[in-house]
Amino acid sequence: MQFRDLQKQYEVLKADIDRAITAVLFSAHFISGAQVAELEAKLAEYVGVKHCITCGNGTDALTIALMAWGIGEGDAVFVPDFTFFASGECPAGVGATPIFVDVDERTYNIDPVKLEKTIINVQNEEKYRPRAVITVDLFGLPANYDSIPPICEKFGLLLLEDGAQGFGGSLHGKRACSFGDISTTSFFPAKPLGCYGDGGAIFTDNDEWAALIRSICVHGKSGEDKYDNIRLGMNSRLDTLQAAILLPKFEAFKKHELDAVNQVAEWYNEQLADTELILPEIAEGFVSSWAQYTVQLPENVDHAKLQDKLKTEDIPTMIYYRKPMHRQGAFAGTDSANADCPVTERLCRTVLSLPMHPYMTREMVGEVVAAFKQHFS
Repeated sequence: MQFRDLQKQYEVLKADIDRAITAVLFSAHFISGAQVAELEAKLAEYVGVKHCITCGNGTDALTIALMAWGIGEGDAVFVPDFTFFASGECPAGVGATPIFVDVDERTYNIDPVKLEKTIINVQNEEKYRPRAVITVDLFGLPANYDSIPPICEKFGLLLLEDGAQGFGGSLHGKRACSFGDISTTSFFPAKPLGCYGDGGAIFTDNDEWAALIRSICVHGKSGEDKYDNIRLGMNSRLDTLQAAILLPKFEAFKKHELDAVNQVAEWYNEQLADTELILPEIAEGFVSSWAQYTVQLPENVDHAKLQDKLKTEDIPTMIYYRKPMHRQGAFAGTDSANADCPVTERLCRTVLSLPMHPYMTREMVGEVVAAFKQHFS
């Protein structure tokens, strides 16, 4: 069994993907080909924003957004403590100080109450300028955008939505990657919408920021002249081949894959309901794109032993994430390490992610659950 079955997806979409790749090979427009602009237009329409600018990967997308805002030394950027390293790495990489905030124990996303408290603490200390909040739509579920944008408005902070795992999710019908002043996503192969390599995208309704982002993506170019460089930027573009691959995958994502992963999640919920596990919680009005199906084990369960037993049954599992952000070695000795995040600490000891993808059947879910219950007991 595959944790995220990209081989099966390719089998289903093979004809369309092969046709798309062949078209690029015959055109030989491997950089900035027509498929890139087509994909950007379709993604912007789907998300519901004016501008989509593709780039090299999701990490670049976050960094470029922060560069466009001029965030740097002396600035504080508030980041959930339970997330992938890039969410905190990017503000630190532009010279800012990531301030880590604890998360909600049921949604895994940044806790709005703790966010406001942390912002006030930083303001009162007067050591850093609060500038932005990075929300992470973890495991496919949008963050609490009913509560977070008013907090940002109250304190004059920019909102950067890290939708690397959240593409396709929604809240009250509004889609992920449209909630931030700038939003980003990743097309890493295992993401809800993934390519066959690295790729990313940046979304915004702001015309000025969009122009600036396009410039930064191509070495700080001026307008359409890539040899007239008016600022320092980077080389971060989505290859035409990856854009071509994403176009048929995006159609499949819209037509059936998003519905399919939600059906798989329902099967898991039904079959795991009688266990001691804490199952994922999707509140009213939210839709998840299920980048991961993550449960919480009792604290006395040995993760490694359970994973080893499941592996003997050909059931792959993963732990996202083993270590809080504020305990990462890269932040040791910095103010970023000074965080009070007990929920994150507990989640890192208890979470386990089970196989999840749109091509799982009820029988496959049953196989996972039967093996899990056998070894969990």
